[in-house]
Amino acid sequence: MSLDPTLLDDLEWRGLLAHSTDLDAMREAFAAGSVRYYVGFDPTAPSLHMGNLLQIVTAVRLQRAGHTPYVLVGGATGMIGDPRDSGERTLNPTETVAEWTERVRRQVEPFLSFEGENAATMVNNLDWTAQVSAIDFLRDIGKHFPVNRMLARDVVRNRLEDGISYTEFSYVLLQSMDYLHLHREHGVDLQLGGSDQWGNITGGVELIRRATGDRVHAFVTPLITKADGTKYGKTEGGALWLDPEMMSPYSFFQFWLNVEDEKVPELLRVFTFLSREEIEELEATHAEKPFLRAGQKALAEHVTTLVHGAEETERIKAASAALFEGGELRAVDERTLSAALRNVPFTYELELNGAEFPTVAELLVLTGVCESKSAAIRAVKEGGGYLNNVRVSDPSARPSVDDVLHGKWLVLRRGKKKFAGVEVR
Repeated sequence: MSLDPTLLDDLEWRGLLAHSTDLDAMREAFAAGSVRYYVGFDPTAPSLHMGNLLQIVTAVRLQRAGHTPYVLVGGATGMIGDPRDSGERTLNPTETVAEWTERVRRQVEPFLSFEGENAATMVNNLDWTAQVSAIDFLRDIGKHFPVNRMLARDVVRNRLEDGISYTEFSYVLLQSMDYLHLHREHGVDLQLGGSDQWGNITGGVELIRRATGDRVHAFVTPLITKADGTKYGKTEGGALWLDPEMMSPYSFFQFWLNVEDEKVPELLRVFTFLSREEIEELEATHAEKPFLRAGQKALAEHVTTLVHGAEETERIKAASAALFEGGELRAVDERTLSAALRNVPFTYELELNGAEFPTVAELLVLTGVCESKSAAIRAVKEGGGYLNNVRVSDPSARPSVDDVLHGKWLVLRRGKKKFAGVEVR
């Protein structure tokens, strides 16, 4: 197994080191041999999201550089949840947390290699936390945590006026105990996570120093925000989920395709495995000709392929070409077509109940593609009206059952850009 000596330099160039323990010590550890490191995911939702993806991708970078990952799924910490500025979490039922733990485990597994000299290991902190009594927890873990340090954490200080439960207040002890356990039992010497976890992670570093005398390492990645400084991960439909049942791969692809120009260089660096040379070439093209959207296209293709696979990405690209470039819509599979049409500005649900189809002109108005029937008739007569990407010459023409794609959709278009999906019921 060969170690990549440029790992830390690459992490710094990509902007992935928001905070860290001693970088020189970490560099020496990386050079000395395969470092065992861990990253944790709490099952506080049925799917991982964009923020989790950044940690997964960073963990993959370390494994590809020759280091050994431990992936922790928080079956125990997920029952409590990390404290938030907005107030107390609703505690989920035990069986729900168990189900989400398994879902998260299955989501993370495909990204890492579980074979070879530096094979990944999956662990669940419930396996060791459930065996610890309250007395042992207070004696062995709690005695190492000064309360004034715990009160100094931003999220705790912000909650003191409105109140914070002991449950959430003590979360840092549980996460720190995870690092101590993995260090003692598996020789894990590095933890990584998001910058919002820095307090919890340094709590683990300090616990190991106090309990064992050993010095271990940690770093956190920055919070990824939009150009205006607000958090990413929220779209009109909710969080940017990795589960294709919670966010369609088409919608996922479109998210990356539509990120702001200013954010493209940063997102290419942190979310893709493109080389420095490839990214800098894309950045130059993007800066010179932003209207080509070369950066966004590369970002969408690489990240969607990473999460949903190359075949799914090709289906999405084919659907986009069919919709936006007048291609053959019947070649697009039902799931991708449905996801694509639910993302367009104009959609309409058509309840037939045995009645005949409206005319093309009427459908153009019903969907909002044309503002009036006279405008719709004029658009068709001037050659700008389309049904399923086929030009319609008669505004009074009516679709037939054979025109309904996958027994469900009609696609109306005016000109090159303005189109709508009609969901036929």
